[in-house]
Amino acid sequence: MVKASIPAQYALILIAMVEGQGCDRQELLAGTSLDAAGLAGIGARVSDRDFNILVNNALRLTGDPALGLHLGLRLNLSAHAVLGQAFMTCRDLRQVMELFLKYYHLLAPALHIEFEIVDDTCILSTTGGTADTPLEFSYELMYGAMLNTLRGLLNKQDLSLHIEAPYPEPAHAAEYYRVLGRDVQFACVQGRIGFPSSLLDTPLPSSNPALRTLYENECARLLADLEEEDSVAERTLQLLRKLEGQYPQMPQLAKMLNFSPRTYRRRLDAEQQSYQALLDKVRAEHATRYLQNTRLPLSSIAYLIGFNDASNFRRAYAKWTGRSPRDVRSGR
Repeated sequence: MVKASIPAQYALILIAMVEGQGCDRQELLAGTSLDAAGLAGIGARVSDRDFNILVNNALRLTGDPALGLHLGLRLNLSAHAVLGQAFMTCRDLRQVMELFLKYYHLLAPALHIEFEIVDDTCILSTTGGTADTPLEFSYELMYGAMLNTLRGLLNKQDLSLHIEAPYPEPAHAAEYYRVLGRDVQFACVQGRIGFPSSLLDTPLPSSNPALRTLYENECARLLADLEEEDSVAERTLQLLRKLEGQYPQMPQLAKMLNFSPRTYRRRLDAEQQSYQALLDKVRAEHATRYLQNTRLPLSSIAYLIGFNDASNFRRAYAKWTGRSPRDVRSGR
């Protein structure tokens, strides 16, 4: 597992953006460790906690609902630190994607990304993120950063992407179309980014195999340095979120985390957690997303999260969240 932190450049660019709009730095940094330490001691990475507070402060101070998109478009190759430099040394975009899928946790530890080619389209599917920043901001940041990075690598400033957003159309949807192109869909089950697979074979002018090896070795070292022993509960949540719709029994999950069932249960007990509570938490998250962002009938949602009938799902969901599925779907 990887420590919850991001490249410091992301925070520095956000701070510069917000200050450029006339906002006060002290108000922007309020509540973060940077408030006391100052930017001079920011280091190479910023904790997720500090970045989340920074984002929420920035949203409040600027009143910019599309702040995530605008920040993403500022994240050029150099903002991605060593991994960005490694991208530039690749032979073609196919090699870039291989590198990205191997080391993207250096940029966004909380995300889980899958890659597939369907017909003539490359599709990046994402899950995860943090509950401490608005869902729209997190995805907007990713969409903008991916678009800007691909444009920079391919030298195609008119490139647009196919976007699927896992939330209803926001009031500022026009900014999505202006920035990302017209091929944007909202209220999708999962966040996705698509682009033509023909781009994978585009040669990169700065290709350098020797430097690529050096940069990849540095990426591997940095990823190893960021690894830590997360709590077993947190590791369980991360894995269950990736296994959406599967929801294994406790012994299977323990095996996936390289524990015996007895040791796994003991570790959770020491953290005052239980597998059932963690499983219910993740199922509630998934069910809520389906209720808010799709028109699937309740029976289908029940099936997707492991119930045989809608009535049992209703009772369980009310127990998990204190709300009925109907109230959540209607926004009450």
